[in-house]
Amino acid sequence: MTSATATLLISCPDRKGLVALLANFIASHNGNIIHADHHTDFTAGLFLSRLEWQLDDFDLKTEEITPAFSELAKDLQANWQLHFSSKVRRIAIWVSRQDHCLLDLIWRQRSQEIWGEIPLIISNHEKLKPIAAQYGIDFEYIPITKENKAIQEARQLEVLKTYNIDLVVLAKYMQILSQDFMIKFPNVINIHHSFLPAFVGANPYERAYERGVKIIGATAHYVTPDLDAGPIIEQDVVRVSHRDAVSDLVRKGKDLERVVLARAVRYHLQNRVLVYGNRTVVFA
Repeated sequence: MTSATATLLISCPDRKGLVALLANFIASHNGNIIHADHHTDFTAGLFLSRLEWQLDDFDLKTEEITPAFSELAKDLQANWQLHFSSKVRRIAIWVSRQDHCLLDLIWRQRSQEIWGEIPLIISNHEKLKPIAAQYGIDFEYIPITKENKAIQEARQLEVLKTYNIDLVVLAKYMQILSQDFMIKFPNVINIHHSFLPAFVGANPYERAYERGVKIIGATAHYVTPDLDAGPIIEQDVVRVSHRDAVSDLVRKGKDLERVVLARAVRYHLQNRVLVYGNRTVVFA
């Protein structure tokens, strides 16, 4: 897609005629819809939709669309977001010592599989600083302890503001973000193995091996103050067998984490994820 587009993500109480109302708003301003996806959650009584349309002949300027749509949205009692393809999001990748997700995201961004900029890497260790230097990405070393956590989180927020960061990706960042941080910067995606809650804490692969698990998985989700309980964006699994050693489980787990995190970041950047409550609809 080379022409500029706008994408509307909307959820509202379900009622008849919603698709027609939304499509008519776009058509009445000479917009051409190129993607439309809808879902009704009957349990929640909600209609959820993603509409993307071309802006070439649209008779509203980008800054005029929000006020023009607001009256209709108010009548629908809607929660909604409007995104433009011309906006290139700026991503900060946070890491600790593991590099597999970091390198994968950099490679995918360089090959334009992920549409965004990566100007910043933040870490609580210095181990991965050479990777930042190799790819010309700024690296901020911000160590965290129980004693300095509040001070260092304030520093992290300041750095995010300086770099105009839109999205934080926790690519195996082994620290828990505080509730205060999440209130001030809520756009955070995390990746972890899917052994939770059965194998919490350290050495999950060893403990899963001892238990003789038959599948392992990975989960990418939005971060909330409740640890690893945020809305899930993407998951996947792979089978393991008695022939697999712990090292095989770790290798397969890392492969899954790379792919699942990349999908989640891509869906977010393409404005395909609609969060409602603690759930998501992913229009993929």
